[in-house]
Amino acid sequence: MFSTRLGLSPLLHSSKQASSALSRLAIPRTTPLRLTLPSATATPRRFCSSHRSADNKDGKKDITMYLQETHDKVFENNRSWAAEQVAKDPDFFKKLEAGQNPEYLWIGCSDSRIPAEQITGLQPGEAFVHRNIANLVCNTDLNVMSVIEYAVKHLKVKHIVVCGHYGCGGVKAAMTPKDLGLMNPWLRNIRDVYRLHEKELDAIPDEETRYERLVELNVYEQCRNVVKTAALQQSYAENGFPIIHGWVFNFRNGLLKDLNVDFETILKDIQKIYNLTA
Repeated sequence: MFSTRLGLSPLLHSSKQASSALSRLAIPRTTPLRLTLPSATATPRRFCSSHRSADNKDGKKDITMYLQETHDKVFENNRSWAAEQVAKDPDFFKKLEAGQNPEYLWIGCSDSRIPAEQITGLQPGEAFVHRNIANLVCNTDLNVMSVIEYAVKHLKVKHIVVCGHYGCGGVKAAMTPKDLGLMNPWLRNIRDVYRLHEKELDAIPDEETRYERLVELNVYEQCRNVVKTAALQQSYAENGFPIIHGWVFNFRNGLLKDLNVDFETILKDIQKIYNLTA
């Protein structure tokens, strides 16, 4: 409103008051002015609570429908998948029911874009899978330690794969100097990887290249952590397996990169301090 742009108080409701205020602004009298002043009897516009209530109800209805649809979609996909498997192999589910005998233990990132079986072409029953943020193997994490123990001692897997991926949000977060609350102790494991390889990483001028190299080094260090476990060392000494692999998935082309982790050399170096075969 014009009166507002001139800095007039909204309390000036009479033309006499307005004229007095305008004269103090030294505006030439030849300038035509038209003031739209609020009426003393005007009723303030109020927000209609019934409209807000209706909007909220419509929003909740939309969300409810969406949740139901996304729930139902999974079961529709499941029925289609089950029918497809039976069409290809009538005994498919009988074989699954008989038990599992996987060749691989897959330790990967929780990122929803990297389903282990799909990107490797493995079938149900061929990979025992564990996933967490940034594919970490921490000796204080009873979850991953239990998975390794069970996979090695009971399932007798032949390969253990630690698979990271470029564009990992967990690794990126660990490179960020920021308090991330509950995530701090988890991401500290990645920051420790940076500390161990600080000289190499700091020598990389390009941030994106440095970031991708940290992804690779994180996979390498998690492979070392697997080798430190008693289950791995004892099984390898007795059976000659499992062996460890470090891989990185690339979203740009959908391919896995083998970091060619020298498992036997790592094992030999580690057992100078972490020998648990006795």
